[in-house]
Amino acid sequence: MKIASVVGARPQFIKLAPLSRQIRKRHTEVIIHTGQHYHDELSEIFFRELKIPRPDYNLEVGSAEQGRQTAEMLIKLEEVLQFEQPDWVLVFGDTNSTLAGALAASKLHLPLAHIEAGMRSYNNSMPEETNRKVADHLSQLLFCTGQNPVSNLKKEGIIKEVHLVGDLMLEALGENVRIARQKSSILQKLRLSRNNYYLVPSTGQRIQIPESG
Repeated sequence: MKIASVVGARPQFIKLAPLSRQIRKRHTEVIIHTGQHYHDELSEIFFRELKIPRPDYNLEVGSAEQGRQTAEMLIKLEEVLQFEQPDWVLVFGDTNSTLAGALAASKLHLPLAHIEAGMRSYNNSMPEETNRKVADHLSQLLFCTGQNPVSNLKKEGIIKEVHLVGDLMLEALGENVRIARQKSSILQKLRLSRNNYYLVPSTGQRIQIPESG
């Protein structure tokens, strides 16, 4: 099976890292980078540090007004997807890359899967809210991080092929912790010892960092 993973922003790169490794154990993956985030600190460093395979395509769309950016992504994605003819198109989250990937797959009658489906802010002034709603209603497979997203989809009449699978960010966090343990010297710089300090969020809530911290 050939799966086209459409990404373009740094949260999507992080989520792609653990998923891509699993996909490639059994299937062929084509990574399409829209170029929504393009600076080294927002793009290349994630592929290097998280050991994500280099994108098969970089559409190099860059920055633009939302409508223009999405339109350019859609034009270029249609060309790539027509050429590759994947069995599934995979989109993540709620960015313009998500919207363009969902629209391109739908127009080409390619099966669409949405990672982080069902997330809602119920603030329609947010562009992301439109992006995630459109992606959800166009998808044939919807992967949810928790029960609330599942319930949100049910309210909108989406109940088929909705799967509660957990959060890829948690898996990515575990990988990042392992990388940090090997490369970070922050504990030495701050004269701290592992499992013997506290992180105090701005709310004032005290959280003890576990052994993996």
